[in-house]
Amino acid sequence: TKTISKCYVQVTGMTCASCVANIERNLRREDGIHSILVALMAGKAEVRYNPAVIHPSAIAELIRELGFGATVMENCGEGDGILELVVRGMTCASCVHKIESTLMKTNGVLYCSVALATNKAHIKYDPEIIGPRDIIQVVKDLGFTTSLVKKDRSASHLDHRQEIRQWKRSFVVSLVFCIPVMGLMIYMMVMDSQLSDAHTHHNMSSEEMEALHSSMVLEYQLLPGLSVMNFLSFLLCVPVQIFGGWHFYIQAYKALKHKTANMDVLIVLATSIAFVYSFVILLVAMAEKAKVNPVTFFDTPPMLFVFISLGRWLEHVAKGKTSEALARLISLQATEATIVTLGPDNILLSEEQVDVELVQRGDIVKVIPGGKFPVDGRVIEGHSMVDESLITGEAMPVTKKPGSTVIAGSINQNGSLLISATHVGADTTLSQIVKLVEEAQTSKAPIQQFADKLSGYFVPSIVAVSVVTLFAWIIIGFVDFEIVEKYFLGYNKSISAAEVIIRFAFQASITVLCIACPCSLGLA
Repeated sequence: TKTISKCYVQVTGMTCASCVANIERNLRREDGIHSILVALMAGKAEVRYNPAVIHPSAIAELIRELGFGATVMENCGEGDGILELVVRGMTCASCVHKIESTLMKTNGVLYCSVALATNKAHIKYDPEIIGPRDIIQVVKDLGFTTSLVKKDRSASHLDHRQEIRQWKRSFVVSLVFCIPVMGLMIYMMVMDSQLSDAHTHHNMSSEEMEALHSSMVLEYQLLPGLSVMNFLSFLLCVPVQIFGGWHFYIQAYKALKHKTANMDVLIVLATSIAFVYSFVILLVAMAEKAKVNPVTFFDTPPMLFVFISLGRWLEHVAKGKTSEALARLISLQATEATIVTLGPDNILLSEEQVDVELVQRGDIVKVIPGGKFPVDGRVIEGHSMVDESLITGEAMPVTKKPGSTVIAGSINQNGSLLISATHVGADTTLSQIVKLVEEAQTSKAPIQQFADKLSGYFVPSIVAVSVVTLFAWIIIGFVDFEIVEKYFLGYNKSISAAEVIIRFAFQASITVLCIACPCSLGLA
């Protein structure tokens, strides 16, 4: 007997089914090549050859001569079939051993492991020699009942609806409360600039300035130390902090539990500190019955949450769009196939309905008019028109006659066809497309990975910088109080110098945190 080896060649530059046919037709003519099977979507050719006559590198060269790029793939384990079975009726370890040893002796089974606790068997096999139905039969002959592990065909992991709803809600809550806060802020800024104009033009005394300032509606004090502006901002900020920031808190907690710092940690840190600091400052001002209203940061959290939750919401909407398309693709796969046994002269002997996962390479599958093709294959008998628009986008049906290739998921129209399965399971064109789209979704752009890595360093460094700011100002303050006095306007003369310094230092360090938190890097 001639020894036959198998190799895989990565083929680039194939655009359509005629390229595939071209490669297959030309290589079959060559000496020493037993059979060749090309998968268009995977860009892969599986060649069985006689190593005494031809080498894989020569095969790749032959494909190159036809005008395609070709490289021999080293890891040939790609072609192994993997089968997951549920086995019922095992009672002890000897049953497990019996199944494992029998399967390992079976020609074509490469690896097998059976778990008694979960009743599951994991089997690797060579689809050239053996198929899932044969393996199931072997297990049944041993006296156990067995079935395929049911795959979740609904593709629930592709459903982003809940996340979209969650971020949308978070965004809307933040936005509703953010708009008034921003309005108040802008109003204050405009009034402030008018005041300073008044000050420069009319040379008013500072007493009159104070009078003007406190006459502004927003600066009116409800209680000593508590202005309308601060009170309103506080009221608007609380719901955002709780409802808008809820998911951020959860994510940040999880990240910290695993000792990592991500964007969520920064956001939570900045918003919480801004909120708590402002709240505490207000309480202190009220306790002191301060005349001048303290500077608060209540405007920071709502605005931050608005921008960030908007970003997250858009991101999930985009993801949802791709996933939806993918889920639709998955739903196009047929779930069952009719396998027939042919006698001499292609006479139908028997037919049976089986799960698509149980179709083996080389099986003869019957497809009735109006039925879907369960696997990729070649027509053996029958003439029909087939709608292949799901792959090619071509609305006109394509004629199929013996020898034509058919694609899984396409729809047979008027004649009954018998096809021989060439690509089954995860190798069908449709499965490959689904796999490519899934990979494209899960893989990150290199720049994204870089940004993630940076934000890992970014968070601790920002925190460090704000701590340095805190201590630097405390030191400066105690060394030279006038500097602090120059920058810290409107502090109460009745407080001790030490307290003024500490307050100012805190204000400076909080500002650093709040400004650096929603860094464009993280948002992007």
